[in-house]
Amino acid sequence: MTTEVRRLRNYINGEFRDAADGRTIDVVNPVTEEVYATSPLSGQADVDAAMDAAAAAFPAWRDVTPAERQKALLKIADAFEERAEDLIAAESENTGKPLELTRTEEIPPMVDQIRFFAGAARMLEGRSAGEYMEGLTSIVRREPVGVCAQVAPWNYPMMMAVWKFAPALAAGNTVVIKPSDTTPASTVLIAEIIGQILPKGVFNVICGDRDTGRAMVEHPTPAMASITGSVRAGMQVAESAAKDVKRVHLELGGKAPVVVFEDTDIAKAVEGISVAGYFNAGQDCTAATRVMVHESIHDEFVTALAKAAADTKTGLPDDEDVLYGPLNNANQLAQVSGFIERLPAHAKVEAGGHRVGDKGYFYAPTVVSGLRQDDEIIQHEVFGPVITVQSFTDEAQAVEYANGVEYALASSVWTKDHSRAMRMSKQLDFGCVWINTHIPLVAEMPHGGFKKSGYGKDLSAYGFDDYTRIKHVMTSLDG
Repeated sequence: MTTEVRRLRNYINGEFRDAADGRTIDVVNPVTEEVYATSPLSGQADVDAAMDAAAAAFPAWRDVTPAERQKALLKIADAFEERAEDLIAAESENTGKPLELTRTEEIPPMVDQIRFFAGAARMLEGRSAGEYMEGLTSIVRREPVGVCAQVAPWNYPMMMAVWKFAPALAAGNTVVIKPSDTTPASTVLIAEIIGQILPKGVFNVICGDRDTGRAMVEHPTPAMASITGSVRAGMQVAESAAKDVKRVHLELGGKAPVVVFEDTDIAKAVEGISVAGYFNAGQDCTAATRVMVHESIHDEFVTALAKAAADTKTGLPDDEDVLYGPLNNANQLAQVSGFIERLPAHAKVEAGGHRVGDKGYFYAPTVVSGLRQDDEIIQHEVFGPVITVQSFTDEAQAVEYANGVEYALASSVWTKDHSRAMRMSKQLDFGCVWINTHIPLVAEMPHGGFKKSGYGKDLSAYGFDDYTRIKHVMTSLDG
């Protein structure tokens, strides 16, 4: 039986079209390792067309009242709910994610996040108006920045697209967004949905590879470039954007420390940490991947975590008992496998550490203990279902280990001591600190890191502000 290969297309200025030169990329289902679609390999002509469309649409969209932009975003949220099953199917084919978890854990927050930014659309206000010099009144205007070039990742293709386009559109910007070359299907479907609601040119999707993304960032039209991706990609975007002083919004890698103190309820902590470490196959910048446990409970904790890993299931999208599906692509499977194969002699694989099956990019839930702070697997992002465990002696050493990496996106502390939790939340050098939980996100609170995890915030009013610029207007009272 031969699977029909679908043809995905760019969405530019209100219409679907192939790449100008006809080039395509094969898109592979990570469950079957079979090509299920082709997508455009967009070049300079396609980037030019998308940027021209977004630039032409910007003045009218900028001048639409906040109430009208809100109404449009609310319609988009409603349409996402109506087309939920189509979005779930596309995302699962993109990524191999379990259908039921995508239905319950991704669609509701995506819709909620769009509705949050619909409300934010009506908060484009300055902070002050007054006379700061005799005879002169000052006001502050908050305005959209212009055309936004946005590059989304392959770990959460739908949700990360929402995190990018929703605040940008709410603030009055127009958008050109590129999905990852391995996961374009759900973003193209989003274009179909949004295209029924927004004026042409306001929202554009172009598919392609790294060169396509580079052409977007280097293009003279965008006022802002936003990327969720690797540290290396973020550094390249920042360097390229600097040439014409574009704004840059970077959400990059993570290596989240999970600090478990001796007074923690071990069973509860293990349950929360294992889910937060293995959800989405660990392909999450905030995943609970790097656990530090007080020496007095280390062995007991490792035993319990290894059992939780053994009880965690990976498998096919329609299996309701699985926590996660395959890794996204063959390169990612090779990367995760490589970290385990290169483990130092002092490390011990307590659970997993191997591929599952011989078809699809599945990898077993893995626990590795006996690690030292300078080990490769501690210092670098695995981005797979691998949880490492280290032992610490006291609070000072826990802070030293936790902060001793180049990433600074998310972290968590597990303790019953409120004062200690507050001290740790101050000392941990991460954009988010969870206490006795790990990974929940809400639209009202900011998400973003420090150091090599990037800068700029997603979600919240802070994320909305990132897509605006500030203008001071001063007028004479003498007429």
